[in-house]
Amino acid sequence: MAWARGPWFVTEDAGEALGGKLSTVAFPIESFGVSHKGCVRDHNEDNYLVEQQAGLWVVADGMGGHEAGEVASASIVDHLATIGIASSAPDLRARFEDRLSRANAEIRNISRSRGITIGSTFAALLAMDGRFAGLWAGDSRIYLVRGGAISQISRDHTEVQELLDRGMISAEEALTWPRRNVITHAIGVSDELVIDFQQGELMLGDVFVLGTDGLTAHVSDAEIEAAVKSAPPQAACEKLLEMVLARGGTDNVTIVLVRIGDGRAGRPPHAGQSKAEG
Repeated sequence: MAWARGPWFVTEDAGEALGGKLSTVAFPIESFGVSHKGCVRDHNEDNYLVEQQAGLWVVADGMGGHEAGEVASASIVDHLATIGIASSAPDLRARFEDRLSRANAEIRNISRSRGITIGSTFAALLAMDGRFAGLWAGDSRIYLVRGGAISQISRDHTEVQELLDRGMISAEEALTWPRRNVITHAIGVSDELVIDFQQGELMLGDVFVLGTDGLTAHVSDAEIEAAVKSAPPQAACEKLLEMVLARGGTDNVTIVLVRIGDGRAGRPPHAGQSKAEG
């Protein structure tokens, strides 16, 4: 497994993400996920996982067409659903790497048996002992709303993002670039995994938003921020989904929200959700 990195990452080695001597502070967590095929597609290639007790949340956006893309995203979710309860943050990281490697191998085998290339983007949040790690491949995103402001802690693996990083096109040009949706990394498309990560300390009031590109194609960062600040995770997820569908829902859409240390909802946290819906 290769861990890609860029100038936006922390200085710790990839092997230390969620590792080392960590705080033992325990935060109450509330989370929820939704998924829908959208208004145009006839099936849903997205999948998601909410394993709150394990400290794991995932969205996955399959690619490869009917009965292929959904197989790839389901493989990621199914393998990660077996992660269990880790004994430590390094153990959680190791379990995650193992399950994701198994999913990659399974998807590769399916691709070879069918003579086609299939794969899936993913974005995942791991949380344990007062720390978090966001991990991703492709253009499924991870946002963090903290202190009243939203920031994207993932970095899209797309051709257009690479052009932006090199200064070859402007942000305005990127919005209409012909190949703006071409993915450069995904699970299952090669034998070697290339995964980016970001990690840091959890803070009370943090809200993490994991979403496939069906969300970000229709809803702005500012609108995501407003939705998660005004409602608990379930209501915010449902509000964001309604916005996507009202605007045409041109792709499958999946959203997972994780709120740290905020009990305003007054309900027990949702756990054990998975799979595509709608």
